[in-house]
Amino acid sequence: MSGFHLAQINIGRLLAPVDHPKLADFVANLDRINALADGQPGFVWRLTGEGGDATDIRPVEDDPMVAINMSVWTDLDALAAFVYRTAHREVMRRRREWFEGMETYMTLWWVPLGHRPTPAEGMARLAILERLGPGPEAFTFRNPFPAPDASSVAPILDECA
Repeated sequence: MSGFHLAQINIGRLLAPVDHPKLADFVANLDRINALADGQPGFVWRLTGEGGDATDIRPVEDDPMVAINMSVWTDLDALAAFVYRTAHREVMRRRREWFEGMETYMTLWWVPLGHRPTPAEGMARLAILERLGPGPEAFTFRNPFPAPDASSVAPILDECA
């Protein structure tokens, strides 16, 4: 058993405020998809604000349109199973309806068991990925790095489908 869990952050710049009709379908799916994640094998934790989701958390102080999602999972396969092989996938495919396109919007990294990353930590990991590309401190499904106490990890190629 590893002494590490997998943390993930993904951000997006909303095309309209959360309460705008343009985002109604996105908001309508939040509770359902969050409940789905919470019940998945390998789920450990997710960032929530006062409303039970993270829509009221502002990771970029001077840009209220940036939304954040962060969670911790037991391993890469557990997160990939949720992201690419549940109803989450269909909602994710619609992201261009609600979010601007961004080059670097998601990263993964290993955290010690019990650690709950902060939005500032997640944003720092995104910056590392953007600046240096995939490495042990910030990586992607396609270019993963093993936990510090593991020897290898296989790429997850579902995103290519």
